[in-house]
Amino acid sequence: MKVMIVVTHLLGTGHLARALTLARGLIVQGHVVCVVTGGMLAPQLDRGDVPLLQLPPIRSDGIDFSKLLDSDGALASEALLGERIRLLTGHLHQETPDVLITELFPFGRRILRAEFGALLDHAQALPDPPLILSSIRDILAPPSKPEKAVKADAIIAARYDAVLVHADAAVTPLHLSWPVSEALAAKLQYTGFVAPPPASPHPDKAGAGEIIVSAGGGNVGGHVFEAALAAAAQDQRRWRILLGGADAPARAATLSTSAPPNVVIEPARPDFRAMLYHAAASVSLCGYNTALDVLQSGCRAVFVPFDEGNEVEQSIRAKALATLPGIAVLPRAELAADRLRMALEDVLNAPPRTPATDGFSGAQETVRIVQDLWSARR
Repeated sequence: MKVMIVVTHLLGTGHLARALTLARGLIVQGHVVCVVTGGMLAPQLDRGDVPLLQLPPIRSDGIDFSKLLDSDGALASEALLGERIRLLTGHLHQETPDVLITELFPFGRRILRAEFGALLDHAQALPDPPLILSSIRDILAPPSKPEKAVKADAIIAARYDAVLVHADAAVTPLHLSWPVSEALAAKLQYTGFVAPPPASPHPDKAGAGEIIVSAGGGNVGGHVFEAALAAAAQDQRRWRILLGGADAPARAATLSTSAPPNVVIEPARPDFRAMLYHAAASVSLCGYNTALDVLQSGCRAVFVPFDEGNEVEQSIRAKALATLPGIAVLPRAELAADRLRMALEDVLNAPPRTPATDGFSGAQETVRIVQDLWSARR
């Protein structure tokens, strides 16, 4: 099969990371894959041998998803958005995929509906239209208005062959976060959780005994980094703060000038997952990929779920994970240096948790489902 995956991450990089994992799973099985990405560059992600086609990048204005900014931080112009549509549909005609997968849309990315709508129009007008699938994580941002779910249902009914839900239906069924109609339920295909193969322990034992803090870029994780710096100043352990975002090197240099001597500040590292095996504990948000990294490594963790702008996805996930030993949840409203230190002491004194090995084969199951759906169409 020839598969095109279209993804635009607007805040964090989780959607792109999952798309790359799916692409690698397809490539391993001999399929031809390309990922079209429209978000900001994410050099910290391991793309491996996945062909990546970059549209002119855009991002949200922090947690304000009603605004789109260009790579310079200015409001994205109509000319830029039009160029993205031209390039995206051009890639479609050049690649002529057998399978087209859109990440999150139409359950999210509604601000890009003109872009995705043009893509779907062109796909359905091809002489041999592709199988069209939507790809979503375990927990979605619930629709703020009932009509948003109704509109998503209508798009799914008219445009899509199936919806790939990257979750275990017994753990986080979609209806926990999204109203699932009878028509939508008929198109859901649960794949299990999508995670890359477990990392091996770091060959140099990097991160050994450290508190590793990772919370994306400053627009999302700034409050976590601030609390971590204050907590580290009252602590004897070694802390390592990993910053995301394109400006991470400059921000790391600036923050390092006033950081306590027991704190290392640097840009996000591609060997982060391997470091978790040796860390004393992790402090982070609770995005899909980060949660799976913690489970696969067995690392003790304090989650500070992202909950701004009425977001509930990470809080739901963190609450479920907090039933496991060595995992604590610290809501943003309670985040302070002393509370963070108390939460860390709790998880460090908890019984060890062995690395989880089951339930992460969602990429392989996705490949099987896509192959079966495509074969049924032929």
